Amino acid sequence: MAQVIIGACETAFGWVGMARSPRGLLALTLPEPDQEAALRPLLERWGDDARRDDVALSGLQEKLRRYFDGERVSFDEPLDMGDATDFQRRVWGATRRIPRGQTMTYGQIARQAGSPGAARAVGQAMARNPWPVIVPCHRVVGHDGRLTGFGGGLAMKRRMLEMEGALAHRH
Repeated sequence: MAQVIIGACETAFGWVGMARSPRGLLALTLPEPDQEAALRPLLERWGDDARRDDVALSGLQEKLRRYFDGERVSFDEPLDMGDATDFQRRVWGATRRIPRGQTMTYGQIARQAGSPGAARAVGQAMARNPWPVIVPCHRVVGHDGRLTGFGGGLAMKRRMLEMEGALAHRH
């Protein structure tokens, strides 16, 4: 594989790690308590092929800081989906289009991805989403609107949705 660039930045929610290939963003971690924890999964996967370069990632780092400060940010970075299935690409594309401050159910995403009835498979695709925040899987909720599984835990999911205003009308 071509050179992978990794980096991390501190945000209001914690440290976020990122990895990029020449084709686009490979991965993003959810906020972690420290820089080492944010970089660990990236180093485990790409360590031998990776080089640390925060300068090359500074634009994305600034967007992430602003996002976690509660600002509206447009994440238009290209994503390296080299290992994704066609279904995952459709699910992640539909998820990426969920507007800030809104949520959709797994079933709604399945329909948008052209696979009505595949809500469970959408959940599996969400579990494999390597770009949380940019592919905002925290905006996907259960059929009854309840918060369901999230790699960063339900407290993090709730915090992100509250920051975006998606839970302003809920208790």
